[in-house]
Amino acid sequence: MWSRGLLQQAVRHASNIRQAGVLFDVDGVLLRGGTVIPAAQRALRKLVDRNNKFMFPVVFVTNAGSCTRHHKAQQLSNKLDMQIRPEQVVLSHSPLHMMESFHNKCVLVSGQGPVTQIAHTLGFQNVITIEQLSEQHPLLDMVDHSRRPTHTPCSSQILPQIQAIILFGEPVRWETNLQLIIDVLLTNGRPGCAYDTQLSAQMPVLACNMDLLWMADAPSPRFGHGMFLVCLESVYKKLTGRELEYEAVLGKPSLITYQYAEQLLRQQNQNHKLSTIYAVGDNLMTDIYGANLYNRYLAKHHTETTGGNKLVAQGTQAIMTEEEPPLTAQCRSILVCTGVYNPHSPLPGDQNISEMVFHGQKHLKLESALVEPSHVVEDVEAAVDLMLQQESSNT
Repeated sequence: MWSRGLLQQAVRHASNIRQAGVLFDVDGVLLRGGTVIPAAQRALRKLVDRNNKFMFPVVFVTNAGSCTRHHKAQQLSNKLDMQIRPEQVVLSHSPLHMMESFHNKCVLVSGQGPVTQIAHTLGFQNVITIEQLSEQHPLLDMVDHSRRPTHTPCSSQILPQIQAIILFGEPVRWETNLQLIIDVLLTNGRPGCAYDTQLSAQMPVLACNMDLLWMADAPSPRFGHGMFLVCLESVYKKLTGRELEYEAVLGKPSLITYQYAEQLLRQQNQNHKLSTIYAVGDNLMTDIYGANLYNRYLAKHHTETTGGNKLVAQGTQAIMTEEEPPLTAQCRSILVCTGVYNPHSPLPGDQNISEMVFHGQKHLKLESALVEPSHVVEDVEAAVDLMLQQESSNT
């Protein structure tokens, strides 16, 4: 553990040249449910000046998605007792605002929280919720006997044909969401019609947050949205014999999430290139896998870029686009032991890891190197100390 004076000296010197940026996961790193992890406040105090302003570019990257990033920034500010701006927050759905080709389509949204407001803030203009769909077609949701209609419903409202589905996060009533999403998929957006399991093309599905598990107040991890996706994929395959395909999968460990986060770090650094991103997380399957995957992407970019073009991550793949400011040289993954990861439990085998990471992403293959963190530390304070030490030795 460094002395306070040496830490401040290292931070001050490093912040002048601003070579490093930090990505912090939230649940399991800074918070456990509604409780702040004690090491979090100590860690963040080492990264701010006397005016409580960050001396490094800092972005909070979470797979949560049941609120707007303005709300998440306010929540983090209150919990951590420091000013966190919306521009410092990346939620699982944040990169959707760049997918403009879908903004004019009629989209069905699933999740919890103000999903309509979230969709609108991301640029979607024609939004239908699961609740609206169930109200329009009350005969579709029949699992809960107490909610079944007692007479033949009639409604003058006619919903437009649904053209895409956005899965923001785990819903509250899984059976309702599973049923109605399948209804929409197998009727090509007209859930009042009979199924056509031989549709030539599947409707686009955009899924945010593939976390199977996340750490809250309970002693063991809780089901995340990834678990809901597993259920949806299983039902779809059982009924059609085909794999459910995703137009895009967002949130960690997708490349587009890390690219988006790097853009925010660069904006805080007056659009100057960073040499290193330190990604701190508690989950091998999302935080560590994603940071390592992005580090590999960065290395590939620096060796393959030619002319005025560059590789840019989209979803979990890369495309060519026009020249932008140079990308960071490397992304180092730091695993903490205060969340999902339990240092006393054995790591899962290769087959289990494959099942835990991938949801409909057949082009991604499990590689053991991608779930090996650059560093393993006790908590986020130790992660910050490590980062400061690394940056001090590089100056």
